[in-house]
Amino acid sequence: MKKLIILAFMFMSVVGQSQNFKFGKISKEELKETSHPNYPEANAVVLFKKQYTSFPFSEENGFEQETEYYERIKIYNKEGYDWATKRIELYNENSSMSQNLIGLKGYTYKLVNGKIEKSKLKNENIFKEDNNKYWSSKTFTMPGLAEGCIIEFEYKVKSTFLSIDDVVLQYDIPIKKIEIDIITPEYFNYNKFVSPRASFLPKIEESKKDRKETVVSKVRTGFYVPKSTVNSSSFVFKENVVKIYMEDLPALVDEPFTDNIDNYRAKVAFEYAFYKGPDGTIKNYATNWDKVISNIYNNEDFGGQLSKSNYFEDDVNNLIKTVATDSEKIQLIFDFVKTKIKKNDFIGYTSENGVKNAYKDGSGNTADINLMLIAMLRYAKIKANPVLLSTRNNGVPLFPTRTGFNYVVCAVETQDQLLLLDATEQHTKPNILPVKAINWQGRLIREDGTSTWVSLNPKSTSKKVVSISINLDENLSAKGKIRQFFTNYQAYNYRKNFYNKSKEDLIAYKERENPGLVVIELDTKNVKSKTKPVSETYDFTFEEAAEKIGDNIYVSPLLFLNKEENPFTQDVRGYPIDFIYPTSEKQTVTIIIPEGYKVESLPESTKLNFNDTSASFSYLIKQTGNTIQLSKNLEIIKTIILPESYSDFKSFYQFMVEKNLEKIVLKKI
Repeated sequence: MKKLIILAFMFMSVVGQSQNFKFGKISKEELKETSHPNYPEANAVVLFKKQYTSFPFSEENGFEQETEYYERIKIYNKEGYDWATKRIELYNENSSMSQNLIGLKGYTYKLVNGKIEKSKLKNENIFKEDNNKYWSSKTFTMPGLAEGCIIEFEYKVKSTFLSIDDVVLQYDIPIKKIEIDIITPEYFNYNKFVSPRASFLPKIEESKKDRKETVVSKVRTGFYVPKSTVNSSSFVFKENVVKIYMEDLPALVDEPFTDNIDNYRAKVAFEYAFYKGPDGTIKNYATNWDKVISNIYNNEDFGGQLSKSNYFEDDVNNLIKTVATDSEKIQLIFDFVKTKIKKNDFIGYTSENGVKNAYKDGSGNTADINLMLIAMLRYAKIKANPVLLSTRNNGVPLFPTRTGFNYVVCAVETQDQLLLLDATEQHTKPNILPVKAINWQGRLIREDGTSTWVSLNPKSTSKKVVSISINLDENLSAKGKIRQFFTNYQAYNYRKNFYNKSKEDLIAYKERENPGLVVIELDTKNVKSKTKPVSETYDFTFEEAAEKIGDNIYVSPLLFLNKEENPFTQDVRGYPIDFIYPTSEKQTVTIIIPEGYKVESLPESTKLNFNDTSASFSYLIKQTGNTIQLSKNLEIIKTIILPESYSDFKSFYQFMVEKNLEKIVLKKI
């Protein structure tokens, strides 16, 4: 019995030591660990994450929110060093609407000659940045990093807000243990929302407990406590307690062609629903999108900017004085704004310093530019309105909230269509938004205050048409001509990549990417055009265009243009595939057979559809005399492929890749 007691005590000591997450209590066992036992591919792991949100009370300020954060992270290798940098976003509009970071401290621990050494986080490792007039950020990077080290840090965010930030339960690395406590006075009541797209649901425990506070004067912050409601100098109330304690949480693994991986991250969102006072009175704060839109539109930094026009009237009058049609007016004003105002680094849906100042300075944030565009179009008698949206990296909101939007574009309503315009980038055109702005749907707000959801998804197909003529030599080299034609987003991407490239730079790029290729007489058209499709033409020679085995020559019909690999390699997929916009890629190839050779075999012609009309692939090849002609076409019509269709789509794509690898065989006569 005595031995059993000793063994039990030793066991509890070991367990207690291995699970000691008190700040500064790092064990050698933790430092010696070289990989995660369940996820050996992980570059780092969160050993412990703790978040404790409460509402301390003071007679001066009443209830204010306070959240304590603590994290301990094990870094296995250099690829995990990114986890040693943390960015904290803080809001500060005025003294009654602000967040403050306090009590930041951190250490890096590593094992040196069997002893634990630590490096302290210092002020020179902490950086502050102003994102816009309301938002700032503090970023810190832990010092003394080394493979196998452990970092830990803690800090506190004090806030005057009743709204609670989303509780993130899943990182891009595994989490061994997480403890979340959200403790709110009974007066403040919240709806809880879990991410419906996450791979697991959180275990939420709810309870209540008593709390007592002392009051000697009338207080009004969040709720009003008159002296008559308390016993002399104190009052007792209930607190709502939400606990989320979990272990061994998997990493959120990104997959190719995912819209925004954060949309699938496990988290809990809290909506401030209603206030219930000590006297039982209830005031509802849960809202709907109409109320959210109304509040945004009535903001001077949003709707107020749309009514200002005196600063641009003369310029717009001169710009459109000889123009007859609305389409010409739209394009001229659109192009004018793009060249007049340069985008700064601030993104948002409210003006930063006012559109008038942005016009004068020639620089503004994204809202300055697009709100100004709307105002100018309205002045020109065009039916233009703002569309609020959430960019891809901002995700899709789980419930109505002003922070669910972070961007604004312009919508022009004509008799037969809705044109979406974004003047923040020089390569956009009507209905060609930056990819970051293509995120499901946006909220269009008309001048009369009504609003409606509009789709942001592109409807027109973006085409890439390639024509190749090839003369193949017996010495295995080839020469020929390539013509390429790009529309819509294919043209947008081409312009983004090559707009500022000289012909020499473009030739060098092509030759660098394709060893053995020599580009001759390259010519491009409409790269600097605002609306026309882009075209590119060049002659070429290409060494080692074919392979000779015995008396046979093996040649890939697409030569150096055939670089297609299947990005869909995983066995199963957790998220939809998002191609963003419909595409069509058509390639026509003509090959002249060298003298003294004949066709031994050709790839087989074939057509294949995926889900009837969602996507299609065709490969049609034939020989006429000494000429081989190939027509290959890929159509992605439906841009979203759901996970349950992934296996079939993977097979469809793999078939296409393998077909593209097939070769023509020529035999010496």
